[in-house]
Amino acid sequence: MVTRKGASRPLGVPTDIQQRLNSGVIQTVNLSECLVVDFAVLMAQVVPELAGKAVAQICPNDGITKRMAIAGQLLFDQLGADGIPTLLEHPSDTVRGWAAYLIAAIPDLPLAERLSLVRPLADDSHFGVREWAWLAIRSYIAADIKEAIALLISWLSEASPNVRRFAVESTRPRGVWCSHIKDLKTKPEIGLPLLEPVRSDSSAYVQDSVANWLNDAAKSQAAWVYGICQRWQRESQTPATQRICTRALRSLNS
Repeated sequence: MVTRKGASRPLGVPTDIQQRLNSGVIQTVNLSECLVVDFAVLMAQVVPELAGKAVAQICPNDGITKRMAIAGQLLFDQLGADGIPTLLEHPSDTVRGWAAYLIAAIPDLPLAERLSLVRPLADDSHFGVREWAWLAIRSYIAADIKEAIALLISWLSEASPNVRRFAVESTRPRGVWCSHIKDLKTKPEIGLPLLEPVRSDSSAYVQDSVANWLNDAAKSQAAWVYGICQRWQRESQTPATQRICTRALRSLNS
C-alpha cells in the first residue's frame, strides 16, 4: 500500500522517487508524479528494443496525452495486440496506461472488441489508469456515440463502481483533456439511457461523473439539464440524487 503523500508540483518530486518511477517499480500517487515520468527511460526498461525509438519520437516537452499516444503506437508496432496481457500486469501505472493507448492503436477493430479489451483498465486499482482507459479510446466512442451508448448500458449493472463510472465518464459531452462530442452537446437526451440507471448510484465516484456529465451538457443545453434535475428530484428523493443534481447545476447556479 502506498503511504507517501506526493509532491504538490512536478518540480517538488524527489529525485529518488523519479528514479523509481522511471524504473517502473512503483506507481505514481498524484498528477505531479505522473507528469515527471521520463517515458523514454521507462520504455527502455519495459521494452529495451524500443529505447532508441522512444528517445527519438517521444518529446518530453509535449503534452502528456500526446506522449501517451506515441508510446501506445510504438508498443503496438513492436508487440502487437499480443503485448496487452504483459502490460496489464506491469507494476507501473504509466505502463498500464500505455496499454490503453496500444489498444487505441489497433486498426479496424470493432468498438465492442475495443471496449472489451480496455475493460480491465477501466477497473484498474489506480486512478490514473482508469482515466487513461477512457481517454485513449474516446475518439472511437465519439465517432459512433449511439453504438457506444448501446454497448455501455450493460456496464451500468456491474458491481464495480469503476466500471459504472467509465460508462458515464467516457461519454461526457465535453470532458477533460479530450475533444467534445458534438451530438451530445446539441442533443444530450441521446445520453439519457446511460444516466437514468445511475441517477441514484450509491458510489460518490459515479455520482460525481453523472453530475459532471450534466454540468457539461448545461453549458449548451441549460433548460434541458434543469428539466432533468427537477424530474429526478421528484422521482428519486434520495441523498444520492440530490447530490448529483446539486453538483450538476453548480455552474448554472453560481
